Amino acid sequence: MEQNISQRAVFVFFIALFCIAILLAGNLIAPFFAIIILGVVSTGIFNPVFKFFSKKLTPKIASTLTCILIFFVVFIPVVFFVGVLSKEAFNLYVMARDAVFSDQLKNLLASTQALERFNELLMRIGIEKVVTWDELISPISELGKIVGFSLFEQARFFTSNVFNIVLYFCLMLIVVFYMLIDGEKFTKYMYDLSPLSDEHDEKLFEKFKGMAGAVLIGNGLGGLIQGIAGGTLFLFLGWNSPFLWGVIMGFLAFLPILGIGIILIPAAAILMLKSKFAAGIFVIIFYAVLSWGIEYVFKPKVVGNRVRMHPLIVFFAIIGGLKAYGILGIIYGPLIATLFLTLADIYFSSFQFMVEPGKVHKEK
Repeated sequence: MEQNISQRAVFVFFIALFCIAILLAGNLIAPFFAIIILGVVSTGIFNPVFKFFSKKLTPKIASTLTCILIFFVVFIPVVFFVGVLSKEAFNLYVMARDAVFSDQLKNLLASTQALERFNELLMRIGIEKVVTWDELISPISELGKIVGFSLFEQARFFTSNVFNIVLYFCLMLIVVFYMLIDGEKFTKYMYDLSPLSDEHDEKLFEKFKGMAGAVLIGNGLGGLIQGIAGGTLFLFLGWNSPFLWGVIMGFLAFLPILGIGIILIPAAAILMLKSKFAAGIFVIIFYAVLSWGIEYVFKPKVVGNRVRMHPLIVFFAIIGGLKAYGILGIIYGPLIATLFLTLADIYFSSFQFMVEPGKVHKEK
C-alpha cells in the first residue's frame, strides 16, 4: 500500500516536472513557431522532389538540392512580387484617399438614375430618408484606403526588414533540410511520446498532412492560377493596377463559397452600367468557368480526397485565422479546424463511452 502511494507521488511529481519542461521548451520555440510550421508544411510539399533526388544521391545532398530549389522557386519570386505590389498598393491608397475612384464610380452610377428611382420607391412606402451616392460610395472608398494602405505597409515592412526576412527564410530552410532527412524519425518519436494509440496519432498526422496539402498545394496553386487569370483579365480590360487586383483575387481564391466572385461580379456589373453588356457577360462567364474548373477539375486532381471539410467550416476557419494570426491565418485556420475535428472524431470513436455510457456515435 505504502509502495503504491509512493509510486503515485513519484508519478505526480514527474508529470508536474514534465509539464514545466514542456512550458519552458514551448517558451523557447515560441518566437520561431511560424518558421517551424512553415518549414514542416514546406517539407511535406517538396518531399516528392527530395525522394526523386534521393534515388541517385545521398540524403544530405538530396536535401541540400531541394532547399536550393525552394530558395529559387519561392524566395526570388516573392521578392519581385513584393516590389511590384508595393507600388500598385500605394497607387490604390492614393486614388482612394484623393477620392479619384469614388468620383469616377459616383459619376458612372449617377448616369443610371438608379438612386432616384430607389428614393421614389422609399417615398411611396412612407420613408422620407433621401439616400445619396456619397453615403453609398463612402464605405467603398474607405475600404480601398484600408486595403491599399494595409498592403503597402506589409510590402514596406518586408522591404525595410530584408535582413530579418532573409534570416527567417534561412531558418525555415534549415528546418526543411533536417525534416527531409530525419522527418520519419521525428514522426516516430512523436508517436512514442504521445499517450494516444498509434492509430490515433497516425490519424492526426494524416489529417494534418492532407489539410496542409489542400491549403498550400490545392488552394495555393488554385489561387495562383486564378490570381494570374484575373489580373490578366483586368489588364485586357485596360483597368488600373491589374497586378494588385490579381494579388487580391489570388488571396480571395482561398475562400470557398465566394472566392474571386467578390471582385469579378462587381466588375461585371460596372461594365454593364457602362453599357458594355458583352464585356460584362464575358466577365461573368470567365468567372464561372474559371471557378468551376479550379474547384471541380483542378483541385480534385491535385489534392484528391486527402481532406474532406465542409466549405462553410473552411470559410470561417480562414476568416478567423486571418483575423487572429494575420496572413499566416490562411494556413493556421484550416489546420486548427482540422485538429479540432480530428480530435472530435477520436473522442466519438474511443472516449465517448467513458463520458456518456450507452451512447454510440454513428459516423457519417
